[in-house]
Amino acid sequence: GRLLGRLRHWVFDGESKPVRMNARDRNDSEVYMKLREARNEAVRRRMAPVMVGLVVLLAIVYLAITYVTPFWNWTVLVSAMTLVGWWGAPADKPVAGRAVDGVKTPKLTSDAIVSALGSLGIGELNKALAKKPDAIGFPNPIQRDGDGWRADIDLPLGVTAGDIIAKRQELSSGLRRQIGCVWPEGDAKIHEGRLVLWVGDRDMSKAKQKPWPLAKPGATVDLFKAQPFGTDQRGRWVEITLMFASMIIGAVPRMGKTVSLRELLVIAALDPRAVLYAFDLKGTGDFAAVAPCAHAYGVGDEPEDIERMVAEMRELREEMRRRIKVIRNLPESVCPDNKVTPELAARKDLRLAPIVVAVDECQVWFEHKEYGEELESICTDLVKRGPALGIITILATQRPDAKSLPTGISANAILRYCLKVQGQTENDMVLGTSQYKNGVRATMFARTDLGIGYLAGEGDDAKIVKSVYKDATDTKKIIAGARARREAIGNVTGYAAGEEVDVEAARLDPLADTLAVFQRGEDKLWSDVIVGRLADLRPSQYGGWTAQNLATALKPKGVKPKQVWATDPETGKGANRNGYTRDALTTAQNNGQ
Repeated sequence: GRLLGRLRHWVFDGESKPVRMNARDRNDSEVYMKLREARNEAVRRRMAPVMVGLVVLLAIVYLAITYVTPFWNWTVLVSAMTLVGWWGAPADKPVAGRAVDGVKTPKLTSDAIVSALGSLGIGELNKALAKKPDAIGFPNPIQRDGDGWRADIDLPLGVTAGDIIAKRQELSSGLRRQIGCVWPEGDAKIHEGRLVLWVGDRDMSKAKQKPWPLAKPGATVDLFKAQPFGTDQRGRWVEITLMFASMIIGAVPRMGKTVSLRELLVIAALDPRAVLYAFDLKGTGDFAAVAPCAHAYGVGDEPEDIERMVAEMRELREEMRRRIKVIRNLPESVCPDNKVTPELAARKDLRLAPIVVAVDECQVWFEHKEYGEELESICTDLVKRGPALGIITILATQRPDAKSLPTGISANAILRYCLKVQGQTENDMVLGTSQYKNGVRATMFARTDLGIGYLAGEGDDAKIVKSVYKDATDTKKIIAGARARREAIGNVTGYAAGEEVDVEAARLDPLADTLAVFQRGEDKLWSDVIVGRLADLRPSQYGGWTAQNLATALKPKGVKPKQVWATDPETGKGANRNGYTRDALTTAQNNGQ
């Protein structure tokens, strides 16, 4: 057998395979074809003598068996060799050992669980076991559940599922299983002391994931329907519905946050109608593979990059306002719920196709000295009002805190995906208030649990999900098909179509423009008068601005609105309203210089 294996490796030129595969992976078709032709020529040269040799060998064996040695001699020889081989084999290296199933783990028993829980060092638990050995209850039999074992456990009085979840690493040691196989969860629907323990046959982070259905050639997506996002501990697909929702993704660095966000962008790209805004503030180009389908694409945090993104987000804010007017003016028979429907999204005349905005490392925006407050205001508005208008906002950060995820955003996001985080505050910032207390703790994930997190908002309960990993090469293949389908329906716009962004729009100086609308002799103006004049001054930039927009734009300049006495230009009557004085604006401008 070994001889035949070596012979096959030589005949089919196995030595050159790594070189050929390397050329293929580098997409170097010229080198690959040359190597392939050389290999085929070598195989042709080597195949002929080998075939002749095998025929001769088989003929010799056949003649020897038939005419030289009687059959019974062969029988005795083979039997004797078998007996001698069995008798002479070393005791620790048998010729044939017992069949071993290397995948199936030993049965999970109640004794093993009680022993493991008792080793966690939880005071109340140990006291209860000392008084009553059967203090830990098992309301249902321990049974197989997918590729693992499931145990429903009633913990002693005063011990919560969260106490056990916080010690997942110690629990895996007590069960003598890999940490990636041990998944404790709470079931608050029963009571706080109900623990659901699932112990898998394989480490979830290392187990081979089923082929992603959306990676098949020709796959398309309808964002109004649920799509496969990842698999749970049992290997079952978990779906996510992006439409009518905003989403937050949080994790410490290097846990798969960006890859998960890129997967969501790929899902959106597979809907030929969808308009994509992809912003990579980390600056590493992780979204470059999706760029051929993106209406807006930005990478990096240099001043010119931020200015371009600000211009695109202002454009998006105006698009949201346009959609509000369109929805408001549609008859009730066409739009009964005042939101975008699949039928409305399909109508090209209304231009209400889904818009997906993905921002990685969003804290870079919200902490920006010049544009931070404006970008926060735009994103908050999109998260609050955008979902009903077909605008889906997905924000990801490696620092889930109040600055990175402002309250107006974190409180209104429906979908949440939290990979490993460090503490309770970060956990609840991403997953929602009291989730840590309820036993949904992303702090339990290990550093090896790459791409694994809690998905909340899709159903009543948060689920542990492993997102789909597709590297840049695989992503490009999927996006190439998505791009072709977009070209077929004429939906390649913005960045993907090679259009330039009006960066000048991001370089506006609201303070200087506000001073410019003061006429001779006017020392005070109300805010609503100022925004009206700004809209006349630069309609494309200030059209639709409110007094609040003006206040947000001028606050970083060091000037805030206050009650001012001014005359109404139409009636000629004076009144006290929120506004600005020329002196305050001039002082702020001089201080800025």
